[in-house]
Amino acid sequence: MVLQGNILFLLLLPVATAQIIPASCSGCGPLSLPLLVGLVATDAVVSLLIVAVVFVCARLRSRPTQGDGKIYINMPGRG
Repeated sequence: MVLQGNILFLLLLPVATAQIIPASCSGCGPLSLPLLVGLVATDAVVSLLIVAVVFVCARLRSRPTQGDGKIYINMPGRG
């Protein structure tokens, strides 16, 4: 459920951004192409690293225990 304050904030956000002077930031300029390529490449590498770590952790947890071959009465489908 969205709070009333959040809805008001979302409605007033375009008004606030329209009042900002476009050239008000000093030193803000377009990113150079090598910097942009480096940022995108770094983002891709970090994302793949996170996926690999999650995959390895999930794979380690899914190994069956040694006593997994036991037949339980209240667990249909195990035996």
